[in-house]
Amino acid sequence: MTIAPDELERQPASLADRAYAALTDRLIMLEIPPMAPIDDVAVAESLGVGRTPVREALKRLEIDRLVVSYPRRGTFATGVDITDLAYISEIRVQLEPVAARRAAEKSGDAARAKLAELAETIRTNDVHTLARDELMHWDMRVHRAFYRAAGNPHLEDTLVRYNNLATRIFCLFLDRVSHFDAHIGEHAGLLEAIAAGDGARAATLARDHVTGFEKAIRAIL
Repeated sequence: MTIAPDELERQPASLADRAYAALTDRLIMLEIPPMAPIDDVAVAESLGVGRTPVREALKRLEIDRLVVSYPRRGTFATGVDITDLAYISEIRVQLEPVAARRAAEKSGDAARAKLAELAETIRTNDVHTLARDELMHWDMRVHRAFYRAAGNPHLEDTLVRYNNLATRIFCLFLDRVSHFDAHIGEHAGLLEAIAAGDGARAATLARDHVTGFEKAIRAIL
């Protein structure tokens, strides 16, 4: 399930952006486990950048609530607190429909065509063949695509931040989530509604997707 990068994906523009993107991915996918210490020297070496870009990235990640720094102790990945799920969902259930509606009503023909292409890719590929990390990266890509298509950078930044936190929780329980193919399948309908310019349906599907995610996680607990 692949599609070439396009204008609906934000590309790192600096070394600090590159470090931020790489660390965000490692933290979300739990490659850096919750509460694990983060060695900025080791990270810099692994990314082939200096310590300054890594430190800049860590400052941004602290704002994102993905890392926490303690004086004289260092920087650590934040813990995953399931009680945060309700708080995160409370925000997403309000803002994701706004982004979906805006994308449907305000994005241009090129953006809608890309979203339709993403939807078609979902329809024609078997999600059961994808590995865990591929599934989660696909899930994030779909969300980021319609956030970007909404055309509001402040809304986009906010939603990316909370989707990152939600995805981190998802990764923690992914092996126990049933019917993940249905979760991915919901993306196709949402993207198709946006591509068709149906703002009302897109907003409804976005809201249902967020509430469905929370219910799926709570059913496991």
